Amino acid sequence: MSILYDEGQQAIATESRRVLDARMAKDRLLALLEQTGEYDRPFWGTAVEQGWTALAIPEEHGGLGLGLTELGLVAQAVGAATAGAPFLTTGYGAARALIDGGDAALAAEWLPRLANGYALAVAAFGEASSPLPSRPMVAFADGKLTGSKPAVPGGFKADVAVVWANAGREPVLVLCELADATRRVVDSFDNSRLYADLTFSDSPAKLLARGDAARALALDVLARMAVVTAHEQVGGAEALLYTARDYALTRKAFGQPIGAFQSVKHRIAEMYGLIEIARANCIHAGAREGQDDFLIAAADTRLSATEAYDTCARDCVQVHGGIGVTWEAGIHLHIRRTRALAIEQGNMLFWEDLLAERLTGVAA
Repeated sequence: MSILYDEGQQAIATESRRVLDARMAKDRLLALLEQTGEYDRPFWGTAVEQGWTALAIPEEHGGLGLGLTELGLVAQAVGAATAGAPFLTTGYGAARALIDGGDAALAAEWLPRLANGYALAVAAFGEASSPLPSRPMVAFADGKLTGSKPAVPGGFKADVAVVWANAGREPVLVLCELADATRRVVDSFDNSRLYADLTFSDSPAKLLARGDAARALALDVLARMAVVTAHEQVGGAEALLYTARDYALTRKAFGQPIGAFQSVKHRIAEMYGLIEIARANCIHAGAREGQDDFLIAAADTRLSATEAYDTCARDCVQVHGGIGVTWEAGIHLHIRRTRALAIEQGNMLFWEDLLAERLTGVAA
């Protein structure tokens, strides 16, 4: 495939960025850093109003029937704005679990609510250091969940969760309404992510998949969310590139713009190169949705986008010097977001191991 967006996709990218540029406010985002258990409700209202929650949900369930690429383009705009809510990614993951799971009645019940934004959903997969543990500690038996999931993104405000659990000797994916769970908010580096420890105590849940089918579905959902997150990282990295470029063209030292110095211009050129590699990987991963090599493409995308965003956040501060670490500059909003997104859906080691396993056929 050509590494280009078509006209319709370019229109989605342009319009989503225009809307967020007009409606996002840095002061709101800064305030969210100093409180727990709250998210940027004006942003989420915009996401629902614009139909972003419905983008990748089938039309028969009230969605727009578009794909991972189109959702990713919206996520790029979200990343550039460091938007203060995680539900675009987590809701998509939960929706895919419902779409590809084995319960049509559950899909018919929940997908329209996710599409119109009436329900907030998360994916509660990870435990300890693994985003998909081989033997999850949360147990599922007789239609009920027992156990805990730590630091679930979006968990403090979500209505429902798709949970990776253990049923005897085999893994399962289940759907659990979080009104039946106990939540403890986690005070984090980026509080707008709404991390929460979820504790289930005989909480009613409904089966989506079990055994090998559950493992394959969970890994696919995790990879899809990772690709959306990678798009968000690319959007954030690109915003940092433009911020660094603009500052380098206006700030002067020794009678000339600092962008004239090789140490600055080379740093900005490296940022550009990393972003374009990650962008190409994002487009490729979107095009491989549903194909046999999708997991490889998702791992590539996740790794390159994480490197690009981390590097651009660090180097943007370096280009700015001391002013780059001030509260008013706001660059630290991106630095905090880089650290949050770098571990959601698994860290670099997890995706490196997955990539090596898929390419060599040997488990890491």
